[in-house]
Amino acid sequence: MVYRKELNKRSPLRVFERSLHGGLGKGNIGVVTSRKGVGKTAFLTDIALDDLMRERPVLHVTLQHSVERVLSFYDEMFGELARSQRLEDEAETRLAVERHRHVLSYKGIKEFHLERLRESLGFLAQHAAFRPEALVLDGYPDFTAVTAAEIAALKQLAQDFALELWVTALHHREGQPQDERGVPLEVARFEAYLSVIVHLEPQGDHVMLRLVKDHENPDLAALHLELDPRTLLLRWS
Repeated sequence: MVYRKELNKRSPLRVFERSLHGGLGKGNIGVVTSRKGVGKTAFLTDIALDDLMRERPVLHVTLQHSVERVLSFYDEMFGELARSQRLEDEAETRLAVERHRHVLSYKGIKEFHLERLRESLGFLAQHAAFRPEALVLDGYPDFTAVTAAEIAALKQLAQDFALELWVTALHHREGQPQDERGVPLEVARFEAYLSVIVHLEPQGDHVMLRLVKDHENPDLAALHLELDPRTLLLRWS
């Protein structure tokens, strides 16, 4: 049996943070890339859960799912984590996760604009005293269509609200132009605005994490982390 404090200390995400020389950092954008269905959303939920278990407020924004579906996904992953790690203070930890998390869904909205999200962040701060330290933005931007002005506005939003902002990008199976690191050119063209890029790479019965960009550090660390496709949790490789 372990308690939340000990679980936080030995989380694989401590390795991830050290590999990034302290983590993504407020005001910065991190991108997770992979093929469809490999685990981008699961990876970002792992990051969010880790923050929540350390009582860091997280806003999860989805353009693809209902609030209920997102909450159900968190519940499933937290339950798996609690069982696999034999978490002693499960009820107290679950309460901390729920207290520090807020989910917004823009599913069904014809056209999403960042100004709408900016207004929501302002409303949450003013009327709910909720000021997230991390933002998971699932479903935006679409790197095949987004403009430089929109990416610049996304970066400005992260800076204005002092957020660690995580987004996803899709790798296609074939025919997608990439740079020498394997980063899709549609993502690489905005690299000036992106602080961290992580690629999820399927290998047999697991998914390896590969660090592609770490701020301005030229020497990239080997993460030695993988995503378990069964539990959707991170583990050491």
